[in-house]
Amino acid sequence: MSLAAAMLIAIALDAILGWPARLYARIGHPVTWAGRLITTLDRLLNREADSPARRRWLGAMVALGVISLCAAICAAVQLALPGSWVGTLLTGILAWPLLATRSLHDHVRAVAVPLRDNDTEAARAAVSMIVGRDPARLDPPAIARAATESLAENTSDGVVAPLVWGLALGLPGIAAYKAINTLDSMIGHRSPRYEAFGKVAARIDDLANLLPARLTGLLFALASARPVAALGCMARDARKHRSPNAGWPESAMAGALGIRLSGPRLYGGMVTPEPWLNATAPDPRASDLFRALALYRRAMLLLAAGVAAIALLTGW
Repeated sequence: MSLAAAMLIAIALDAILGWPARLYARIGHPVTWAGRLITTLDRLLNREADSPARRRWLGAMVALGVISLCAAICAAVQLALPGSWVGTLLTGILAWPLLATRSLHDHVRAVAVPLRDNDTEAARAAVSMIVGRDPARLDPPAIARAATESLAENTSDGVVAPLVWGLALGLPGIAAYKAINTLDSMIGHRSPRYEAFGKVAARIDDLANLLPARLTGLLFALASARPVAALGCMARDARKHRSPNAGWPESAMAGALGIRLSGPRLYGGMVTPEPWLNATAPDPRASDLFRALALYRRAMLLLAAGVAAIALLTGW
């Protein structure tokens, strides 16, 4: 079985089909299955009456348990698959729903189109589906920034990182990563409820994304018309970001497009004083959001070409 060929099949299926709405309505999605388990464990074990140390320990057990369960199920499935091209095809089909290539593009385009048409309310509604900021307080440049940042960060989280772990460990790797990322998105917050309970989940997510985030930034730079500017911005500004990983793809995209990203933003009615990435550049406009999508498509083609090259070199 060729893991690289299997991942290439998964990329192709996701790019062409996404995750069909009919299929989602009938069976849901693997991420929602894991999400229900995490929600149940959170409700049962994350008790406000417990000490922070106990909540941290229980949160660690939840994180490790969910990750191990997802990896073990997929390891059993992978062991049961034949080692021939049939196994490669089935592995690609099973990995397909764990990528977000098509859905990420479609969600960001759903922001870009009304923003281009000066329909700010529709753009706010669309951007609220992909970011956690208060959409009612976002003006058009802030909407464009939020959508561009989401595109950059989620290229790493939703596409590159699953592929990296899938190439390394097959179905168990890609499933474990998606469990890690889902845990982080659900309980890895710095809030009174999750500061202790989600601490280990957040740290595991940071570690799992160290390589993919930097690789994503490099992909954006190589796929852009301004690779030197993208690499320079990434080298200068990536570490300014509050996240140890998100700053790499975001700063690379900011440099590639000649726009500024990040900066102060509203969460729960409070302004967080985030530093600017590519601070001296102008704010993005709707046209820049379409340019970001074009850069994303080129980066995904470059990524697919890299996976295909690995498949050929390792024996299809």
